[in-house]
Amino acid sequence: MYVRQGFVVSRCMPGNVVSPRPPPALRDAQTLRFPACRAARLVWMPCEWPGGVSAEDCRDFLFHIIRIPAQRGPEALLDLMAGTTHFYLLLHVVAALALETEDPQCDGGWQWSHYSPVQEEERCTVERRDGAITYSEFIEQYAYKRPVIIQGITDNSEFRSLCRREKLLQMYGDRSVRLSTANTYSYDKVDVPFQEYVEHLLRPQDLDSLGVDTLYFFGDNNFTEWGSLFQKYIPPPFKLPGTTGAYSFGIAGSGTGVPFHWHGPGYSEVIYGRKRWFLYPPDKTPEFNPNRTTLSWMLETYPLLPAAERPIECTIRPGEVLYFPDHWWHATLNLDTSVFISTFLG
Repeated sequence: MYVRQGFVVSRCMPGNVVSPRPPPALRDAQTLRFPACRAARLVWMPCEWPGGVSAEDCRDFLFHIIRIPAQRGPEALLDLMAGTTHFYLLLHVVAALALETEDPQCDGGWQWSHYSPVQEEERCTVERRDGAITYSEFIEQYAYKRPVIIQGITDNSEFRSLCRREKLLQMYGDRSVRLSTANTYSYDKVDVPFQEYVEHLLRPQDLDSLGVDTLYFFGDNNFTEWGSLFQKYIPPPFKLPGTTGAYSFGIAGSGTGVPFHWHGPGYSEVIYGRKRWFLYPPDKTPEFNPNRTTLSWMLETYPLLPAAERPIECTIRPGEVLYFPDHWWHATLNLDTSVFISTFLG
């Protein structure tokens, strides 16, 4: 398991040269997260060459460390840095573009598209809670009142492993899946072999396509044929009184999503990728065209909304579960090629 590609150095400037000592954050290996599966971030990295440092020198140095085992990332980097006494540069590390690992836990082989016309929100406005939240807290504070994101409430590592691209194609490649048009009412349905969908139809959203012309795999799963997979999924433990959970599984390309709609309460979990959510309470109907894509709404309508009319929004990642209450308006936008599952409480 090795990193196969190096870092992309976006800027290497004399003004970034600071103290010969590592920044405090790098003195503790626990605070340095090797960004093999992370989005862009600023990271301090060492550079030392006689006669000054150039962008080419930095790039050469960073490519020199590509054989560091991914699981030893922080410690190995600190070992390298221990003998470096001259320069530390602030480098913009674009991990989403520059790093791949052979670890299937990164992207599961889904080869996330490196291009997305939109990114995460500037500020998440959905409250996040960790796995210590109690059932009574959930019922009293969120179940009937507002969305919440719960982190680490379940361990779906086994399910995640089964959702790797090669695994799903091996188990279900010849099975038929039902695609829906990505508009508010999902009028049309098309059945295709799962392998055909993955290899030929799983693409980033076309900016010029309408929702009624975009096919999207989500929802209409055959529970007989896919039952063995769903049995491995551990749903969030909190249910509403008098309800049971029903699963809805999906895989979609970057920029795809479902425009605003509402239904009963439920949970959404991302297995691979990132999904951005936009939510409005039941008494606040959003302005949108039901036949346009979420992407077109995001690019054309969202920027013009006054602050008071902006949705509640946040991006969820693997290991997080978003809960939405009954009748809340919501739209989704996949920022990467994403594998995801929802649990509808009915």
